[in-house]
This record gives sequence, C-alpha cells and structure tokens, in this order.
Amino acid sequence: MLSQPATPHIGILYEDNHVIVVEKPVNILSQADDTQDADMVTLLKQDLKERYAKPGNVYVGLVHRLDRPVGGAMVFAKTSKAASRLSDVVRTHKLGKTYMAVVHGRPAKTNGTLTHHLLKDVRTNTVRAVAPGTSGAKEARLSYEVAGMSGDMTLVRIELHTGRPHQIRVQMKTIGCPLYGDQKYGADRNKPGQQIALWSVQLSFPHPTTKEVMEFRSQPPMEYPWNLWDPAIYSSC
Repeated sequence: MLSQPATPHIGILYEDNHVIVVEKPVNILSQADDTQDADMVTLLKQDLKERYAKPGNVYVGLVHRLDRPVGGAMVFAKTSKAASRLSDVVRTHKLGKTYMAVVHGRPAKTNGTLTHHLLKDVRTNTVRAVAPGTSGAKEARLSYEVAGMSGDMTLVRIELHTGRPHQIRVQMKTIGCPLYGDQKYGADRNKPGQQIALWSVQLSFPHPTTKEVMEFRSQPPMEYPWNLWDPAIYSSC
C-alpha cells in the first residue's frame, strides 16, 4: 500500500500490482475527450511511468467514471486482466458506490429509492427524465438518505444501483432538489463559478485476483457547503 500522491494533485488510497485506488480531484476528466483537457487515465499513466521508471507503455484501465466536476474515490486497473475482471464486477453490480451530495431544498421523504427513465442527448451532453418506454431511455435507480439539514440545503447520502450518465444530478433535480453548484442541472438555483457538491465517499469491490472485498473512503474538502456539517458525518457513511 502506498501513501505518496500519484501526482501533486492526486492522492493514492491504495495500490498493488493489479489495481490503483485514487482520490479524483474535481474538474478533471475521468478519460480523455475532444477537449484535450487533463484526464485521470493519462495522468495516472504518466505517474506510474515516472515512479517505476517504465521504459515502454503503461497500462491503466478505466473501470468506472465520475463526472468531470465530481471528486472522490475511483479505482483503475493496472493490467488488462484486472480490467476485464473489474468490468465484470461493474456489470454484475458488485461495485459498491456511495456518494454524499448537498442539494437545494429537502426531499419529501427522509429516505427512499428513486427510479426514473433517463434519456441522453449526445449533441448537448445533457440527460433528462422521460416517460417509461421512451425510445433510447434507460432505467436509473438510486437510494438516498437525508444525513443533515442546514437552512434550505440538505446533505444527502446516496447509493447508486445503476450507473447512468449524470444520474444523481438528474434524479435529484427531478424530485425538486438540484445539487448545490450544478450549473448544468440547477442553473436557476446556483451561481456561476460555484463548485458542484457531489463526492464519491465510499467505494467497495472484490479484488480482481484475491476476491477479497475491499473498501475505501474519501472525505470531501472542508469548504463551503461541505463545512456546514461536522466532518465526522462523512466518515460514518
């Protein structure tokens, strides 16, 4: 297990010969796109190449994604075999993902499961909830629990059951609780420049070779609005 940062901006939560679990900084892409902006896969390849003085290509496999403005725990594969096995983990819903989010308003219930059908518009890179049976729409499910309230904002613990694009952001908006700082799905409630308050706080999965279930935690930065609540609340999820 290594404790030194993978880069000056990426902290390593765990690393062995098969996987590397890191804390993704906000506003970094999970994988390269047409913008040519910094992305996690490229940054980790560069880091591994430098730290281990590898002369050739370095393998880093993307297992799951976090939206660009979202930070927190992510796992990447260091071998193609590990990538294949972890892809099966994702496909069979054995990758546990828990998030914390700060939303505007309060959900009608303190806990529950949300099920929507989401349709993505690839031209605008936006997602919306549509009627069941809509062509191209995919079912999205998550469970949530209110963890705290402060004024008109609510801290919510969220467990994903499916991994649809922008899922948490769209489903919470659909019930009238857009995320703090979300410019895409809450522009009417947020100010330009605010950072979205969504963090991957817990990640669990069976190791690709040992099959041991591993669990990792990551705390959001103690900045507004996260600092409206006691830091201990983020480690008790």
